[in-house]
Amino acid sequence: MLMPKRVKYRRVQRGRMTGKAYRGNTITYGEYGLVATEPAWITSNQIEAARIAMTRYIKRGGQVWIKIFPDKPITEKPAETRMGSGKGTPEYWVAVVKPGRVMFEMGGVDEEDAKEAMRLASYKLPIKCKFMKKEEEEG
Repeated sequence: MLMPKRVKYRRVQRGRMTGKAYRGNTITYGEYGLVATEPAWITSNQIEAARIAMTRYIKRGGQVWIKIFPDKPITEKPAETRMGSGKGTPEYWVAVVKPGRVMFEMGGVDEEDAKEAMRLASYKLPIKCKFMKKEEEEG
C-alpha cells in the first residue's frame, strides 16, 4: 500500500477539488494513459487494485507507471464517540485527483492490450476515466 514515509503534519484539512489539473495532465513516460474526467479522492487501496488489474492483464509484458501518490491523510473518529475531543486519528491515505490528471501510464504493449488493461483498471476506481494515446494529448 502506498503512503508517505514521513509527513510534516499528521492531520490536514479536507480542502476543495475545484478546477482542472494543470500539472500532471500530459503523458510523459509511456505511450498510453488513463485520464481522470471527474474530481475525486483516490485511496491507496484503489490505486493498488488498479495496478494489479493492469499488470495481471499484460502478463509482465510492457511497463506501468503510477503518476499519482496518496499523500493526504484522512482521519476518522471511532464509532459512537461524542462530539468534541479533537480531530480523529489518520485512518487511510488518498491522492487528490482533478479532471484531466493522468493517473496511470503504460508502454511496451500494443494499443488493444493497453486499452483493455486500462478499462479493467478503471473499474477499480471510483470515477469516470478515459483512455489516451501520447499523440492525441494536445486535443
